[in-house]
Order: sequence, then C-alpha cells, then structure tokens
Amino acid sequence: MDSKLNIALIQSDLVWEDPKQNRANFTKKIENINDDVDLVILPEMFTTGFTMNASLVAETMQGETVTWMQDLASKKNSAIVGSLVVLEDKSFYNRLLFVEPSGHIMFYDKRHTFTLVGEDKIYTAGTEKIILEYKGWKICPLICYDLRFPVWARNTEDYDILIYVANWPKPRVSAWDLLLKARAIENMCYCIGVNRVGVDGVNSVYSGHSAVYDVLGNTITSFESEKEQIQTVTLEKRHIEAYRNKLKFLNDRDSFTIT
Repeated sequence: MDSKLNIALIQSDLVWEDPKQNRANFTKKIENINDDVDLVILPEMFTTGFTMNASLVAETMQGETVTWMQDLASKKNSAIVGSLVVLEDKSFYNRLLFVEPSGHIMFYDKRHTFTLVGEDKIYTAGTEKIILEYKGWKICPLICYDLRFPVWARNTEDYDILIYVANWPKPRVSAWDLLLKARAIENMCYCIGVNRVGVDGVNSVYSGHSAVYDVLGNTITSFESEKEQIQTVTLEKRHIEAYRNKLKFLNDRDSFTIT
C-alpha cells in the first residue's frame, strides 16, 4: 500500500469531435509532465467534447483511443483516466476508463445522463457504481452530472478518493465549485474535479475550475479560470485516517438501498 499518491490533473480545451487531434494534444501534455505521477486525470469526453453526435465519433473498447491510453499509461508508468464515447452491443455510453500501466482497464458508465441537452436520448445510462483499487487506494470515479446526486456518491464503501471528470459549463460553475467541496466534506474523502475550458461546437463555454479538496473541504489546489493548465498534487493516506479516526462522521451515515 502506498501512503502517498501523486496525481496530475489536466485542464484543457478540446477540439470538437476530433479524436485524432485530441489524442495528439494530450500526448504532448502527458509526455511533458516531468513529475513522477501515479495517475493522470483527463476531462469528460476528452476525445470529442460533450457531443450528442455519438454515431459520428463512437469507438469500441478495441478502438484507437483505448489502445492509445494503454500505450501511454505503459510509457508513462502511470494510470490514465478520462471518459469517451463508446459503442457496445448497439448502445452508446459515456464511459470513463481507468487504464493502469499494465494495460488493465476498469470502466464506469455515466449513471446520470444530462437530460437538459438530451444525453438520455442518445446514451445508455450506467447502472453500477464502481470502486477501484489502485496502489492501495480505493477510488470512486464519476462523471459530470453525477455531481448533483449525492446519494449516488455516498461513501458507503469507505473509499479514499472521489473523482469527477467533466464538461461543466461556465454559467453554472459556482455550483460545480460548491458541490465538489460538499462531496469531500460529507464523504470524508479527497474530492477531485477535472473540467475542460474553451468553447465547444454548440457554443457552450467552459471555464475550468478544476480542483482538489481534502476531507475537511479545504482546497489543496485549484486552477485559473479559462486557462489550459496542468497541476500535480500529492494525496496522503494519513490525512484521511487521522480525521476519520478523530471525527468518525461516517459511522453515523444512514443505511439505504439504491434501486
């Protein structure tokens, strides 16, 4: 078990519906990370932007982006996580992939599809919350709109890190800031949000505000608004253990079942 986990967050603009160019852009960004990191986090739909043109850009689990993630994770000796459009069994998914340096893949399909823009009509919603174990850390990966649903994220598994990858628009970014902090506090975990910047193909504007919060909701690191930026942060197990042992808030959580 590693007592520390070094994570790189990449807040980036995305080229609309162009997986090849986005892969090339992220290759440069990831290769230029000089710090020794265990995990690299990319935004939601990092190969395309938040598109509803799934049939135009969808890839399979044997496609170019999956192979690219495996190759780069091996070369960098770091896990890579981000979501993309995946076609499987004739259905489209907004699927988060967690690719380890060994090439092993774990995935999570977005549970809460964004009905405001019709994501629910294009993409099949996921049904399973997953908890990943990586280097002795338990990680719960979620996607964008999932942030608004605290019951789905509730820490009943004693996970250490909650990750949100996102294309969260600028007009509602204050909600993004507040909800990330709230999820950290109520779940007594590190909470990480990686959002994009720039303007997409349907003129939605994104301002970033990627950030990492600790168990008490304190900001460990935050990004400049509107700008592409890469930051690395070190998470420490002793921080989680110290406050959970002292405060024991999770012991009083409610029991419930999600259907």
